[in-house]
Amino acid sequence: MQTATPVQRRATRPRADALRNRERIVTAAREMFVEFGPDVPLDEIARRAGVGNATVYRNFPDRDALVREVVCSVMDRTSEAAERELAETGDAFEALSRFVHAAADERISALCPMMSSTFDQHHPDLEAARRRIEDLTERLMERACLAGRLRPDVGVGDIMIAVAQLSRPPAGTGCLSHDRFVHRHLQLFLDGLRAPARSELPGTAATMEDLRRA
Repeated sequence: MQTATPVQRRATRPRADALRNRERIVTAAREMFVEFGPDVPLDEIARRAGVGNATVYRNFPDRDALVREVVCSVMDRTSEAAERELAETGDAFEALSRFVHAAADERISALCPMMSSTFDQHHPDLEAARRRIEDLTERLMERACLAGRLRPDVGVGDIMIAVAQLSRPPAGTGCLSHDRFVHRHLQLFLDGLRAPARSELPGTAATMEDLRRA
């Protein structure tokens, strides 16, 4: 079996500067989608990223590809926050709380609605990122519940709905000016999740499948 030469390996591996450019584009796009919505001109994204238009199109052939990459990036960053909290050995409910606040900081509420209107929701990259964040959130909740700190009548969907609803308005409608309310209202919600429960919740716990059907 013939092995690749060092020159061949370097030719197939993205250069470090190319990877940095791609990351700068995704970061700039995430910021501008939050500020202005998904229709912000790609030329403006290139300008904020400090790269040429050709570099944007070389990495992302169309707007759908860039939006999908941004949404997956946000979901991956949120999953990494969940993994950090799962690695902690302290109070399980406080770990869940920190994760919820971190998810709000990633502005999932502003970016995820783009999925239904901009590109295929069943793209493999998107489904993998979604499954990862759902699994990690469920593990955080199970740990808090087993510790007797989380009321047992809530589901992963309840958490996701709260993060999406309480961290609105959506992108491009002045959401940055509402930052001072987001964490305050999320903390009120989180306090209502603590065990023992002080009231009986109507209906049943929301699952992620419930949200997808909705």
